[in-house]
Amino acid sequence: MELPKDPMMLFSVINMKLRDCYSSLDELCEDMGVSKEHIISQLKAVGFEYSAEHNKFW
Repeated sequence: MELPKDPMMLFSVINMKLRDCYSSLDELCEDMGVSKEHIISQLKAVGFEYSAEHNKFW
């Protein structure tokens, strides 16, 4: 699956996958073959930060 380019859509897709399929962002990135740093930087640019404790961006 290709991740959306739009940051709000990316936020929604990543949080849905974290909630439904993965116990951590590391696990999601490894399984999907995507860069954790890239996802974090894209979402940070629009005001979201990852919480490992809650396993979601907010």
